[in-house]
Formats: sequence, C-alpha cells, structure tokens
Amino acid sequence: MPNQSQEQIRAHVFISGQVQGVGYRLSTVSEARRCSVNGWVRNLSDGRVEAVFEGDKSGVEDMINWCHQGPSAAVVKDVAVEYEEPEGLSGFETRR
Repeated sequence: MPNQSQEQIRAHVFISGQVQGVGYRLSTVSEARRCSVNGWVRNLSDGRVEAVFEGDKSGVEDMINWCHQGPSAAVVKDVAVEYEEPEGLSGFETRR
C-alpha cells in the first residue's frame, strides 16, 4: 500500500522550442526514472514534445522543473502544464 503522505499527482506537459532532434525524449526517460516518475513522452507533429508524469508530488515537480532546461542541446521556449487525475501508470516509455 502506498504511503498516504506521498500524494500521487499527474502532470500533462507540452514543451515547445528547439526540443526535437536534440535527445529530449531519451533524456526525459532517464530523468523520469531517476525521479521515480511514471508516464510517457513523445514528439508531436507541430514540433513540440508532449509528456505525462505520474508519481509523488516532489518527483513530478522535479520533472516539470527539469523540462524547462531539458538536455544541453535543447532550447526550451515554453512549458505548459495541465494537472489531471492520475491513471496509475507504471514505468516510463517513449511513445510514437
């Protein structure tokens, strides 16, 4: 049973800027695993990266903060966050 003091939250994030072709998705997977966050990441046809992070509040907030920087080759212009009800995802993956 999860620790009740660790509130589970879900953030649906859209990252814009120079964020495709710079290792953003791969870096997001590594960072999410480091932060013990579940979810997924994918490129969108409009040039943005979309991600969902689920986990305890501190891990999800760490991921959102990381998205503002991303990997060293990325140039992040904006990070839009929508909070949603957690779906109980497990693991972190890249989607197409």
